[in-house]
Order: sequence, then C-alpha cells, then structure tokens
Amino acid sequence: MGCACSTDSEEWLENLDDICEHCNCPIPPQSSNTYTDQLIQHPSSHSPPLSPLPDNIALAVYSYEPKHDGDLGFEKGDKLKILNKDDPEWYLAESLTTGQQGYIPFNFIAMTTMETEPWFFRDISRNDAMRLLLAPGNTQGSFLIRESETTKGSYSLSIRDLDHNAGEGVKHYRIRNLDSGGFYITAKISFNSLKELVQHYTREADGLCTTLGKPCQSRAPQKPWWHDEWEIPRESLKLLRRLGAGQFGEVWMGLYNNDSKVAIKNLKMGTMSVEAFLAEANMMKNLQHPRLVRLFAVVTEEPIYIVTEYMENGRIYQQNADHS
Repeated sequence: MGCACSTDSEEWLENLDDICEHCNCPIPPQSSNTYTDQLIQHPSSHSPPLSPLPDNIALAVYSYEPKHDGDLGFEKGDKLKILNKDDPEWYLAESLTTGQQGYIPFNFIAMTTMETEPWFFRDISRNDAMRLLLAPGNTQGSFLIRESETTKGSYSLSIRDLDHNAGEGVKHYRIRNLDSGGFYITAKISFNSLKELVQHYTREADGLCTTLGKPCQSRAPQKPWWHDEWEIPRESLKLLRRLGAGQFGEVWMGLYNNDSKVAIKNLKMGTMSVEAFLAEANMMKNLQHPRLVRLFAVVTEEPIYIVTEYMENGRIYQQNADHS
C-alpha cells in the first residue's frame, strides 16, 4: 500500500526539500508541526552552530594571494580581525599573524564556527549543489549542507545517491528548526547543532537515502571583483569560448587576469557611440540585484568590451547579443 502523502506532481516535488519519516517521500511544508512535542532530543554539550568567532575575528577558510595594491594576502587557517565591512565583498582586515592590514575577499573567510566546517557551503543554490555533488571526485554519500533558498535561517542537506534504476542523482532534505534552537530532519530525533546531525547520519542512514560519506569536494571560490576596477586594459582579458553572436556584437566566456571567469561582450564598431555606451554603463554599474547580470568593468576604446559576471547557462548571452 502506498504512502498517503505520495503525489504524481513533479512540479510540486521539485520545490520541496522535505521527506516523510515513514517512506522518505516528500511532504508539504507546514506552518506548525504536530510532531515536535514528540522529538527525542539528542544529548549535546556543543555550542550553538552559528556561534560567532570572538571579537570580530574571522578564520581563513582558503589561502589568498594578493592581486592588487591594497589587498591583504593570507594562508588557510590564519586569523584576521575585521576592521570595516563598508564594501560588502571586500572587508578591511588586519592579519593577526603578520600585523599587516588590507582588503580581503569576503568569501574566503568564515565569520561563524559553522562556516569552517568542510560540509557547509554558503550562498549556493539547489542546482549548484547538484552540479557540485555530481562532479568527478564525489561518490555515493558525498554531501553538503547549504542555506535554504526559500526560508531564511533554515538549511538543506543535499546527498549524492545511486539509484540502480535511475542512476546517479542527488536527494535533498529540508533541515527544520526548533524554537529551542535545535534541528531535525525526521520527526523522531533532533540535534542541538548541525555538526551533531552530521555525526549521527554519518553513523546510520536512519531514514535518509544513504549514510553520509565525505563532504562534497570544493574549490576556492572565485574572487569578487576588485572594488575600484572599472576601466580595465584590454590585455587583461582573454577570450576563450564564443557563447553567441548577434547584430551588435559577440559574447565570449573569458578570463580576467588569467584568474576570474567572466562574460565579455564585444560591441561591433559603429553600432553605438562611446558617449551613449558610457552613459548606459554607468547606470548599469549602480544596478546591483541578485536577478540581474552584474556589470564588472569596461574597455571604452573601440572595439568596446563590456565585462559582466559569467553565468553557466550561456543562452542568456545569445539573447543579450541579439537584443543589445
């Protein structure tokens, strides 16, 4: 007999990260949960999972080699005192190892104890989690915990699994929050921290598709765009692969300074005046929104280059090239 919460709606399933405690099928989100009074509390002496590091101290999760005048290099594991966060992507910091000061990329450091865990991935989507877990080097049981895309302050567990009928895939589980500060996935056991949750499901699947194995392999994140770079030399850009072409030019995937992956729009000469282009580019530079492709820099000598963030789906650039 099938579970009462089963459904044939793929669209409904696609938006859920929850599982039923009886059969692991997705269950709809609830505003209140009648099971929470019956949860078995997992004993713990650990500190809360979001404990800040003391005295505005950050821990380097990756090593960073300085690329610009004014930024600060550091090694993985170094402690850094954050002096200023006025720029959301480049923090002014002081190294507690060398005593030097400079700007550091925000996504190379951890400001809470949980961010130092190898299985915690900050600021990635469900689709990115799937892409990372299915990449070479990961196997069945490889996993990560990420911030929920839909519920601020909540988390999701993504696990690589092997289905002998469907093949390799990724299962997603919503990690629910308790008012007391704990966490649970199924309505039979809760944990005081995400670390305890990981330790438990590493020992036994206990309702998940498989036990947790090694954390998902990760590479150092791409450095954010340097905050005062706007006009850049053409020689700093390398065009690698054409993504699309249209009436007004071409769009390429390329590298900036052999380091940062970017999209480069090459405008055909004579299709736009430099003055009109600069007016539009200055407006775009001030438009920062998660749903907008971000403008990074320009080359204003013809042929004009527009440098933006690179999106994995190159079709958006085909559209942009045709409708410049």
